[in-house]
Amino acid sequence: MRTSTLQQFDSHDGYVLHYHHWPAINPDGKALVLFHRGHEHGARLQHIVDELDCPDFDIFAWDARGHGVNTGRRGYAPDFGYFVRDAQAFHEHLLATHGLAAENIVVIGQSVGAVIAAAWVHDYAPRLRAMVLASPAFSVKLYVPGAVPGLKALQALMGNFSVNSYVKSNQLTHDEVRQQTYDTDPLITRAIAVNILLELYDAADRVVADAGAILVPTLLLISGNDYVVRREPQEQFFQNLGAADKSLVELEGFYHDTLGEKNRAQAFAPMRRFIRAKFEQPMWSAQALRNAHLAGKTYDEFRALGTPLPAGSVKGLMFKATRAMMAGPGKALSNGIRIGVETGFDSGSMLDCVYRNTPQGWGAIGRAVDQQYLNAIGWKGIRVRREHLTQMLAKAMATVTRSGMPVRVVDIAAGHGRYVLDALANAGLKGDASALLRDYSDINVAAGRKLIDAMHLAQNVRFEKGDAFDEVDLAALQPAPTIAVVSGLYELFPDNDKVAASLRGLSTAMAPGACLIYTGQPWHPQLEFIARVLSSHQGGADWVMRRRTQLEMDELVRQAGFTKVTGVADQWGIFTVSMAVKNPPTALPHG
Repeated sequence: MRTSTLQQFDSHDGYVLHYHHWPAINPDGKALVLFHRGHEHGARLQHIVDELDCPDFDIFAWDARGHGVNTGRRGYAPDFGYFVRDAQAFHEHLLATHGLAAENIVVIGQSVGAVIAAAWVHDYAPRLRAMVLASPAFSVKLYVPGAVPGLKALQALMGNFSVNSYVKSNQLTHDEVRQQTYDTDPLITRAIAVNILLELYDAADRVVADAGAILVPTLLLISGNDYVVRREPQEQFFQNLGAADKSLVELEGFYHDTLGEKNRAQAFAPMRRFIRAKFEQPMWSAQALRNAHLAGKTYDEFRALGTPLPAGSVKGLMFKATRAMMAGPGKALSNGIRIGVETGFDSGSMLDCVYRNTPQGWGAIGRAVDQQYLNAIGWKGIRVRREHLTQMLAKAMATVTRSGMPVRVVDIAAGHGRYVLDALANAGLKGDASALLRDYSDINVAAGRKLIDAMHLAQNVRFEKGDAFDEVDLAALQPAPTIAVVSGLYELFPDNDKVAASLRGLSTAMAPGACLIYTGQPWHPQLEFIARVLSSHQGGADWVMRRRTQLEMDELVRQAGFTKVTGVADQWGIFTVSMAVKNPPTALPHG
């Protein structure tokens, strides 16, 4: 029996998370990271450490937020995305504190922990060696008809109340010892906040639908007699999974606690073989994603969105009617819709309106329409992205300052520049620090210069016209940027060749250790609505976007000579903000 030590780290919001560490007996840099089931905690996974028999692996198991020895309300987080961000913070802590490399880590998640792990791998694209998911809770069986809409209605009426698990220990496992310890363990958390339960479904639906974005080798274990979660979404996830190396094992007669079942040796044997095999094989590669704009899932999706719907189709008629409403009454009533119709819904002027988030329009009705428009999920995500950009820019400024480099910021497609100017002002741009904002649009350049004057930043910031895809022009940037920002640009262009040229130009201009901040849009629930209703700033054409998975975006950055060091996604998994550092000339990019 291996003994653990209880350790802790500060997560992304300062919340203290505890975790158990079982040091390797014969250490060689490999590690297993365990994510427990809902209601449980890390110490309950001691049996996995003992029975899986991997003495050469360091093993880590956290207590998820609101679980185990962690403080705070039981089974609660402000939203499900907090758990996913916690996973990224845990990962970064393990790399920094325990000297691990991502390619030497295998993640093992059970039930809700498996959903957290899968969402994290989807949204943040860590280059793990492999992943094992045991009975992921992609769809919890609530049994009561209409339970989900009923819970939503009660939440609207009562606020964020808690729901206690109906599951008894003898429905989780046939192992009587595990049943007894589950019933008597004071750290078992039977409560789950209703917002987390409902958002678990949303996160699971997204991850199952877009599992093709996940290339990490994956072993999926399905319990054959699971009373807690449905198997159909598990099978759909496996079918959609983009990993070339994937395996599915069904464990006949197993209840939901797959890795705590009486005959769990039947689960541990294929796990052990799978994990060992991954370290005997070369590390998987994402290099083929460089050409994802020519073939693959997101290419096919992009082509389909750009193809007109059949004449007379109900969906097509509905989209046309919506577009006409926005171009007519919507434009007359709502200031935001008017700006979108006149300048393009992806224009710098539109983004500036979204950032200001001040409903304006024709009277009270117009303001109400504008408020509803500004509260669309995509625009809410854009505003969260601005907050994340501000935080990431502050982190980048601290990074280059610690390295002894001056703060020299460039934003190659700043729009009006409001978000970066706010971030620079908040970060305290002063002394000899400087920022260069660029944009291709004369309108944006003029608006940006007015903002600079209004914010009294002219001493440190200038705005000029420039092409964000001109590799030669970017490579000659002066002064050489120590922080380059690319926000909301690459998402608008499907061609990876253009993006690669832009990144090469920046890489040439930047010295080793300089920071690159870049955004991504790996997922969007309104992609078809946008493509068939909204117009682009590019000549008024339909705003048809090709999604880049986070792994694809990171791979383009890696091939340009940068190493990703951190990232953050919003709670819906729509927009991401990441930071990478320029590699030394002799270094080979790695994940």
